[in-house]
Amino acid sequence: MDTETSSFETSEMLGTFLASTPLLSESWRLCNHANANSPQSFVAEQVGSIGYVAFSGIQPVSGSDPSFRNLVPLPDVDINGFFNPLHHQSEEEEPVMVQGALLRGFENIYNNTSFQIQMNALIQTSKSIMFTGHSVGGTTASIAALWLLSHLQSNFLNVSVLCITFGSPLLGNESLSRAILRERWGGKFCHVVSKYDIMPRMLFAPMDPIAPHIKPLLQFWHWYMKSPSSGMLAVPLSDEILAQIFQFILVHLRGLVEAGEEAVPGTFRPFGNYIFCSEDGAVCVDNAASVVKMMSLLFTMGSPSCSVEDHLKYGDYVGKISSQFLEKRSFLQGELPESSYEAGVVLALQSLGISCKEPVAWPAKKCLKAARRMGRTPNLKCANLAIKLSKINPYRAEIEWYKAFCDRSDDQMGYYDSFKQRGASKRDSKVNLNRHKLARFWDNVINLFETNQLPHDFHRQKKWVNASQFYKLLVEPLDIAEYYRTGMHRSKGHYIDLGRERRYLIFDTWWKETSGSEKGNKRSKFASLTQDTCFWARVEEARDRLDALRSTSDPSQLALYWREIDYFARYAKTLVENKEVSIDVVAKNSSYSLWLRDYNELKSQMELFRPQFLSFVNEEMVP
Repeated sequence: MDTETSSFETSEMLGTFLASTPLLSESWRLCNHANANSPQSFVAEQVGSIGYVAFSGIQPVSGSDPSFRNLVPLPDVDINGFFNPLHHQSEEEEPVMVQGALLRGFENIYNNTSFQIQMNALIQTSKSIMFTGHSVGGTTASIAALWLLSHLQSNFLNVSVLCITFGSPLLGNESLSRAILRERWGGKFCHVVSKYDIMPRMLFAPMDPIAPHIKPLLQFWHWYMKSPSSGMLAVPLSDEILAQIFQFILVHLRGLVEAGEEAVPGTFRPFGNYIFCSEDGAVCVDNAASVVKMMSLLFTMGSPSCSVEDHLKYGDYVGKISSQFLEKRSFLQGELPESSYEAGVVLALQSLGISCKEPVAWPAKKCLKAARRMGRTPNLKCANLAIKLSKINPYRAEIEWYKAFCDRSDDQMGYYDSFKQRGASKRDSKVNLNRHKLARFWDNVINLFETNQLPHDFHRQKKWVNASQFYKLLVEPLDIAEYYRTGMHRSKGHYIDLGRERRYLIFDTWWKETSGSEKGNKRSKFASLTQDTCFWARVEEARDRLDALRSTSDPSQLALYWREIDYFARYAKTLVENKEVSIDVVAKNSSYSLWLRDYNELKSQMELFRPQFLSFVNEEMVP
């Protein structure tokens, strides 16, 4: 049976479930309260164990203000270290950036003593804190939620956070979206977007051509938010200008849809869950590319005037979808398909107010199916990788056996030197082959992760962090041995700076981010694997420095070499004393033991014949 026809389509079910809770209605009530009574500010209220914080949609921003349309770096050092968890992107990624005007607006609110007092009180007394806001207040609410999530994580506080926005403009770029997914915060954001509302779609387009017309549009919305009972006035823009704005945004939305999942650098990108609502219901979509496509498809069905008016109708939509879950749902377009999945898709279209006969119905169906497929594909690939990991474990086990054999060998060279000086035996060749197979597997893992084919928090999952770390501890010494065995250091330079494989640098970052701050207990015996995977490369560099020292007579060079050699000797002694090295490091004929004998011998000679270097000569180092 086809996978698609045997599964469930859940977007409509999730939208209906959220509508069945009091979260939407309570959030909208407070949004109205903030708009009417606290323009440019916020209101806070506690309902049972839930603390609500609503930000006014009436903010002093303008479409002609460059910071409204410009992305600026998200701060990571000012204001008590704002947003630190969001700044762990790779060097290749664009920095995390957000909308400048609304970031500045939140910073102003944060610096308000009243805000800090009320937030501290809510953190102390609430099990959950809900941020909400309509229009630009929704974007401010998203920034506030990111701030609190960062604060709670940094201070190890256990308070759940949820953010619900209504018709809010986009906040940040692709890097922000990725960072939120990496922190597993995507499920904490729910953006309610009506069928035709222009505001959530506005920043998909460059603002320069339409900037002069945005200010009167914002003023019109702000006036209505302050006094919704006064009724709807005429939009202060001509039909021709509204049509130009509408078409301009629609054209750029379609361009982004054609671009697919690849976000254009320097542009805004959605994050979190999007609830698309109409008078007939709501559906939930959480894949960024599908969110953009759904915004485009629904916007295509609208008109310039309704795209402006829809921004002010969220109260109507919330009231209708919150009551619909109590009513018996009926399918109004003929017989339901036999497939539960296809039936779910059709009900989702009905909730969006799309008839199966409309031209937009087919691409909307494809969009919902793609959202589900893209949402589960990373998890399926991760599961398949786990199967492949189990299949390569025998290669790793054979290398472990080889290490144990080398460490027990009568030649007392140890793991590293045995592989470096290996012959043409079948055992040595098999280990070398296994080394290459493991490298191919882990390079493929990194490629899948960096091309967004795995879950965004893959590098935080303990299973994969620990597996990559063990691989690095076990195999990197062999890579170093091969590097120096083949003389690569003579043509390229030493391993650490010029020869280390990129995968090891990535695994270093994964380990530091998840386990770097953990301190283990003091060891009572030598580690099974040397904890500094570059230790043998440091030995090779120290041996090179020792040879260079013997062949130079330049006092300044002698002093420099002694400083470097002495530093390594102290470092190695600390590792050995703390038993953070494997037993092969202190084997009688290992490279380190041989180097240490040469070092101590040369140091004794320097003490006898070169007293001017006493400042660089310290107590004898022993393994």
